[in-house]
Amino acid sequence: MLTTPPEVEIALAESAPSAGFWRESWRRFCRRRLALVALAFVVALMAIAAAAPFIAGTKPIICKYKGHIYFPALGYYNRAWENPIFAKDRFRGRYAGTLAEKDPDSWAIFPLVYQDPYRRVRAGEWPDQPENPFGKEGVPSRYNWFGTNPQGFDVFASMVHGAQTAVSVGFVSMGIAAAIGITLGALAGYFGGWIDVLISRVIEVVMCIPSLVLILALVAMLDKVSNVHLMVIVGCTGWTGIARLTRAEFMKLKQLEFVSAARAMGAGASRVMFIHILRNALAPVLVPITFGIADAILIESGLSFLGFGASPPNPSWGTLLSAGRRSIEETWWLIVFPGAAIFLTVLAYNLIGEGLQEATDPRLRQDAH
Repeated sequence: MLTTPPEVEIALAESAPSAGFWRESWRRFCRRRLALVALAFVVALMAIAAAAPFIAGTKPIICKYKGHIYFPALGYYNRAWENPIFAKDRFRGRYAGTLAEKDPDSWAIFPLVYQDPYRRVRAGEWPDQPENPFGKEGVPSRYNWFGTNPQGFDVFASMVHGAQTAVSVGFVSMGIAAAIGITLGALAGYFGGWIDVLISRVIEVVMCIPSLVLILALVAMLDKVSNVHLMVIVGCTGWTGIARLTRAEFMKLKQLEFVSAARAMGAGASRVMFIHILRNALAPVLVPITFGIADAILIESGLSFLGFGASPPNPSWGTLLSAGRRSIEETWWLIVFPGAAIFLTVLAYNLIGEGLQEATDPRLRQDAH
């Protein structure tokens, strides 16, 4: 049997094209089981948030009413997306029996779980389903998997729809923070001089103010707080760490040969910054962004717990925790299920951040041969 000499194998290995940085980083990331499980958890959470009206709700996913097809469940995303004909015909959010009463030829497909995050389900709305209990009687049951809150709202439905708040606040707020931090950090690190001094002083001033105090001050100025307000506030207060890291990376990378070559070829400052340098500085910057998503979810939950979150009836995991703290011994389900969701979500983002850090930082790579 013919064998390939070791010298030839080494030559073939050296001549083979090497994998790109991101592909190699993905391979290293996949070797970390906990990080991969955390990524799967986050993807599942995003899917639940995106499909929340189809998982739990009392509005039909699709229905035929008076000869036309409607999608009332889209009203959970935006109230304006719910066709006004149902308000005109006085459905009042109750479709299960009202559709047949007003149009005997109508039909509808309802979500998997007939429970609503914004109201209490009454007796007779759904076949063989009793009304939601409230207060101390709202323990988990076959009809209310995670129990009910003191008003009789289903906790499972509130948590499913509350996942939209957690995901959107985390990603949108850190998207805002990343845009501000990367832009200011890139300007400070690339140009230096008085621009660097000015931006560095702004970063230090923002860092000296406790984030929670600044957020509470901004929230107090608003009459009615919405999820959009929370996203903007958290994003505008969480960019300093990203800016400092981006500044450091730009100061290091602008001294390398590929930047000098780009300048020699006539590339302008903006092209050098955001095309050549940023793509090489992006890997370490992704790590604080991932950790920042976890911090944003904690901040939103904390604000909702303290009563400074989005105004009702927006469902939030922190609001459920706040409802259960007054009678924690009697309504334990209001603490256990939302608390577990917050803990697992924050833990998952932290594990993803650690996995990214180990996969992209050459000093932390530990290959198992």
